[in-house]
Amino acid sequence: MSMNLENLPLNSCAGKNVIVTGATGILGEVICHALATSGAQVCVMDLSLDRCSELASALPTPKNQKHIAIACNIADPNQVHSSVQKAINAFGHIHGLLNNAATKTKDLKAFFEPFETYSLDTWREVMSVNIDGMFLMAQAVGTHMVEYEIAGSIVQTASIYGVVAPDQRIYEGSHYMGGAINTPAVYSTSKAAVLGFSKYLASYWGPKKIRVNSLTPGGVESGQNDVFSKKYSARVPLGRMAEKTDIAQAAVFLISDASSYMSGQNMIVDGGLSCW
Repeated sequence: MSMNLENLPLNSCAGKNVIVTGATGILGEVICHALATSGAQVCVMDLSLDRCSELASALPTPKNQKHIAIACNIADPNQVHSSVQKAINAFGHIHGLLNNAATKTKDLKAFFEPFETYSLDTWREVMSVNIDGMFLMAQAVGTHMVEYEIAGSIVQTASIYGVVAPDQRIYEGSHYMGGAINTPAVYSTSKAAVLGFSKYLASYWGPKKIRVNSLTPGGVESGQNDVFSKKYSARVPLGRMAEKTDIAQAAVFLISDASSYMSGQNMIVDGGLSCW
């Protein structure tokens, strides 16, 4: 049996308009660059308009296209509604959503507090972004896709610690941004919820040809001290933490038509950590 391989879809996002939330964060910036390099027109969305504008202006520009910057607190329903509408007005249609925003809150000490003394206020603050905000963005963009019969792709960022529990032993002597760290229960819980939420939406919107997948990064180099990096890497079959580009290329694949028959799945990019 002969096969025509000429029309196989590549990881190209040419002609796609994509919103990226948490765009100026640890992974968001590199994901925006990867999407733009692959041909997408990107809506850079995060809390600070100045930072979003700076990033949008630095992205590679597809021919006859432009990137836009929109400030939005995704935990605020009114801001989500108006911000998504701004993106629609600028682009015409939205073909992809990288539902990537998450928070450690402004108070890192409270975020990394031991479980026994963890504040319900901090728990709720994290959930308001990591889950409520993801719900609001998916609802706003998905509704647009349904209304205009767009066979779009929604990718929702989870975490390896929504799949497996963190090994508490690696945190002894580990620091991030100058302070002691751990993985709090609220983070693991919120990221586990992303997996179930993504599967639900994949089933719900499948008949509308909207694909929904979750993307699960392993630990990414982002300012941890050497103690943490060495202990974490020792747990990984490939022997290292993830680079941001490792995750960004997976995001491009899930947005692009190369993954056109992939929905309701959790793509784990963890160097093999979860295979033990």
